[in-house]
Amino acid sequence: MTERRRTARSSGGSDLGRCNCTALRKASRRVSQLYDSVLEPSGLRTTQRAILTHIARSGVPLAGELAAALVMNRGALTHNLKPLERSALVAVRSDPADHRRRMIAITAKGRRRLAESQRLWSRAQRRFERAFGTANTTALRRALGVLTSDAFLERFARGMVRARAGLSAV
Repeated sequence: MTERRRTARSSGGSDLGRCNCTALRKASRRVSQLYDSVLEPSGLRTTQRAILTHIARSGVPLAGELAAALVMNRGALTHNLKPLERSALVAVRSDPADHRRRMIAITAKGRRRLAESQRLWSRAQRRFERAFGTANTTALRRALGVLTSDAFLERFARGMVRARAGLSAV
């Protein structure tokens, strides 16, 4: 093992306290890797499953609505939709009211694949909760819900305005 790898592994995440964004991204990548490994037999990745789940729950959303609901930019959504469309798990078509907008629908094959992945996803959920603890898992979801809320976005934006004006960002 190289010295660089040894140092990175032995740090135990001590750099996580320096940047909230980096800590969240690292944690998100790690959890996605763990879930992806459990979901692998389904042929779906975590992000793909989340997209299918949201479409199945919401009907036939517009691409912009779907991206906003998933807190994802349109480019990332398009990138993640392509393999789902190639596999015939979703259908992308123009909105009859405005041909510039795209509507996303889950197909029957997509619904079957999503249902087949449910057992694996539940297994990943149970493993996460056992490893992280029930109370920690509940607290984490609550905190992440705050971070993805419009209220947090507004508070963060107000802090940026205050910082530019030379005021406290509290």
